[in-house]
Amino acid sequence: MNNAPFSPIASPQAAAPEAPRSPTLSHSPVETLKRMVAAWRERNQFHLELDRKLKGDPHLIDDIGLTRRQVEEELARPFWQVL
Repeated sequence: MNNAPFSPIASPQAAAPEAPRSPTLSHSPVETLKRMVAAWRERNQFHLELDRKLKGDPHLIDDIGLTRRQVEEELARPFWQVL
């Protein structure tokens, strides 16, 4: 039996470089959830502003290069659904 002390530094697994983490896996689940909720809030705010412009100043819809039908389709989609 080998009486040499165990050294984790000498093990091949300890010497292997850590694989780079993908951007989607670099955040904790809580951080990912926070980012998702923030994106949903932003999209919901966009929907509210778009609806306000459609009802209050419909000419602004033309100014941003959208048709009334495109705006209505966007507003019909849930805020969490991305194209």
